[in-house]
Amino acid sequence: MTTIGRGTATHLEHVEAPGAMLSTTAARALAVLRISTGFVFLWAFLDKTFGWGFATTSERAWINGGSPTKGFLSAVEVGPGWLQSFFHGIAGDPWANWAFMLGLLAIGLAFVLGIGMRLAAGAGALMMLLMWAAEWPLDKTTSGGQPSGSTNPVVDYHIIYGLAGIILALTYAGQTWGLGRWWASLPIVQKNRWLI
Repeated sequence: MTTIGRGTATHLEHVEAPGAMLSTTAARALAVLRISTGFVFLWAFLDKTFGWGFATTSERAWINGGSPTKGFLSAVEVGPGWLQSFFHGIAGDPWANWAFMLGLLAIGLAFVLGIGMRLAAGAGALMMLLMWAAEWPLDKTTSGGQPSGSTNPVVDYHIIYGLAGIILALTYAGQTWGLGRWWASLPIVQKNRWLI
């Protein structure tokens, strides 16, 4: 399909959504963003599992008995007291460790592969919102009155990752350089469009 605007012809790629059109370049850019965002989640899973020494040392690796949630959540000292109590209460709980790690793995794989993008976007946005709340950037507790955990008191990288995932799902980014078209053709997905 070709459209003409402002004196130039632009070739558009049809995305499997009613009336949605993207240029090939835009679809490819979204695919790069999708794969990169997925790799952020996968890297966090792998580093916390095996302790590659970036954010997690080998001694604190999940496979060596470390807790992926205990250190971070037990150190939450910002935000309202009830929120601190909530995070402290689940820090290191086996269900919290498994939920967090399986979430990182599933979201990362879904984004990299381009499948289950709606579920991955919802789960990723929820995870990022909880992590944002654990750092509570609106609480000015550090010296000099700077918001803790961020230089922007409202929008930090957690919010950006959450929004990116939602945008990737809404634009069917899994269909370019991913398995999204194949995934959408599965009978169970065709009957349950929320699985796309």
